[in-house]
Amino acid sequence: MKKRLHVWVYGVVKGVFFRTQTKEQADNLNLTGFVRNTGEGVEAVFEGNVIELDKMLDYLKRGPKYSKVEKVDAREENYTGEFKEFRVVSF
Repeated sequence: MKKRLHVWVYGVVKGVFFRTQTKEQADNLNLTGFVRNTGEGVEAVFEGNVIELDKMLDYLKRGPKYSKVEKVDAREENYTGEFKEFRVVSF
């Protein structure tokens, strides 16, 4: 079953390759969508199979090596199929 997951990550998530490593994880899990920095942290939208979305959410809660994730807000949304790949986008 395909779903969409909209996520906001807070903490030490800028300047630690969070977006780049999130893209690598998303590509490995065959997820589409985007990740970008916001004024308060990182925002990402993922689309794909539920099992892979769960794996991605687990990864985001830990974060990459030099990050310190303090809080993750996630919201399930309806799958749209609008993305062809996963991208790092500018603010």
